[in-house]
Amino acid sequence: MKIIEVEDLHKSYPHPEDKKKIFKAVNGISFSIKRGEIYGILGPNGAGKTTTLEMLEGLIDIDKGRASIDGLDVASEPFKVKKIIGVQLQSNEYFDSLSLRELLILFGKLYKKNIQSNFLLNEVNLLDKIHSKPEELSGGQKQRFSIACALVNDPKVLFLDEPTTGLDPQAKRNLWTLIKTLNESGMTIVLTTHNMEEAERLCDKIAIMDKGELIVEDSPLNLIRSYDNQTKNGNLENVFLALTGHDLRD
Repeated sequence: MKIIEVEDLHKSYPHPEDKKKIFKAVNGISFSIKRGEIYGILGPNGAGKTTTLEMLEGLIDIDKGRASIDGLDVASEPFKVKKIIGVQLQSNEYFDSLSLRELLILFGKLYKKNIQSNFLLNEVNLLDKIHSKPEELSGGQKQRFSIACALVNDPKVLFLDEPTTGLDPQAKRNLWTLIKTLNESGMTIVLTTHNMEEAERLCDKIAIMDKGELIVEDSPLNLIRSYDNQTKNGNLENVFLALTGHDLRD
C-alpha cells in the first residue's frame, strides 16, 4: 500500500547567477513509496534532493504538481501532514539552557502531547544523557537526539536529510542500526544521502536524481544488476557514476 505519492512535482527559483533566469531545482518528478519502506534519494549536490524533501514536509511551497502523504494532500492540508511526519534536518539549534529531557517535553507540547522523555531517549540510546545539554553531546549523539526530537509525535513517516554526514564510522553504524530498528517497528523512512554504502545497506528502493530530474528508481540490487558492468560483484557507486557522470564529491 502506498503511503507517499508524488506526481509531476516542480520547484523553481531565480537563477543564482542571473536573476532574470529561472533555476529548476525540481523538474517534474513522480514516484511513490510503499508503507514500511526505507526509500533513499541519491544525487550530487544541487540535484534537488533536499528541495524534494522540503516540499513533502510542507517547509516550502510546491510550484506545480501534487504530493500526498497517507492520503493527505501536502499543499492543501499541511498542518494535518505535519502531525503524521517527523523531520530530522541536517543541522539543528536548540535552547542552550535546556536539558535533553526538557527539550523533548517542550517539543511535545508543540504537538499537545505528554512526552515520555525516558522512553524516547532510550529509543535512541541516549538515556544516560537525559540531563545533559545538546552542546555536551558528540556529533553522533546530536544526530540521534535530533531523531528523538523528530519522534515526539510518533510519526508514520520519518524524513532524514543526510543523517550521517560528518560522523565517524562507529557513530554512522550506530545510526544505521537505529534507522533499521525504527523501520522494523513499522515506520516509513525517506532519506537523502551521499553515502553509497548507507543507501545499499538501508534502502528498499532508491531514486537517483540529477539536475532536478529523477533518472532512475529501483531496488539497490536491481540497479547494480542493470547498470554496473565494471566490477564482478557490482556496487552502487559505479551505478551512480554511470547514471550521473558525477564524482561523489561533486
